[in-house]
Amino acid sequence: MARSTISWATPAALASLPWRSAGVLALTLLVAACSSGPAVRQGSSANYGNRTVGPERSAGQEEITLEAMSLVGIPYRYGGNTPDSGFDCSGLVRYVVARAAGVNLPRTTADMSGVGTVLERDDLASGDLIFFNTTGRAHSHVGIYVGQGKFVHAPNSGGTVRLESIFIPYWAKRIDGVRRVAANKAPAGNTTYVNRSAPATVADAPAAEPLPNVPMATAPNRPLTGATPSPLETPSSTARLTSPPAQDDDPIARFANSSM
Repeated sequence: MARSTISWATPAALASLPWRSAGVLALTLLVAACSSGPAVRQGSSANYGNRTVGPERSAGQEEITLEAMSLVGIPYRYGGNTPDSGFDCSGLVRYVVARAAGVNLPRTTADMSGVGTVLERDDLASGDLIFFNTTGRAHSHVGIYVGQGKFVHAPNSGGTVRLESIFIPYWAKRIDGVRRVAANKAPAGNTTYVNRSAPATVADAPAAEPLPNVPMATAPNRPLTGATPSPLETPSSTARLTSPPAQDDDPIARFANSSM
């Protein structure tokens, strides 16, 4: 069996995929066209903090990535766990993983942090869960890694589900865990795709735990230095951000192509 590789989405590749809806296809074409980040060559690695992010190795987790990307822009709502109600951080992750991978996660971030396979940071791949300590309490925030150093999450009240770089110092220094909750390779012909008009199938869960109101505009000012070079060839104007941008305008266009 040939090893799966990651490549940029092309029109031919997109046409061959069983996309779930015209909306998701349009989103994919859009992000492929406007992504400004360079491709990561197989075997490359990048430093962040005291660890490294190695080559992307996701295979069969693209459903989670696509589902998460399709929800960018949905309003944040404490306790929310559907697109109609809005999402908090754990509600978003639980909804995405249930819909895209058929895995029913616990409702709170602390409980989610005990599910699945523990990963080293250099094994991080699209579709994995990435946890943060934002309140002085371990695993107090969670998002979904979507490749190219980006993750999707629902960060704070008054905001929306957003796409953000894990290399922004505020987030990079708060990463405290990575988990894989979906199969590393999806079985052929048995992939769950999302019908966007279908009702949510996520089981009822207890009310959400209090989530941090992340101070987007007051993130610590810790610019990158020579010891922490710009990761994944990220443009310096982005790599030196010390707080999340007010608006996400650098979408990711990285998808998994698997072959037998």
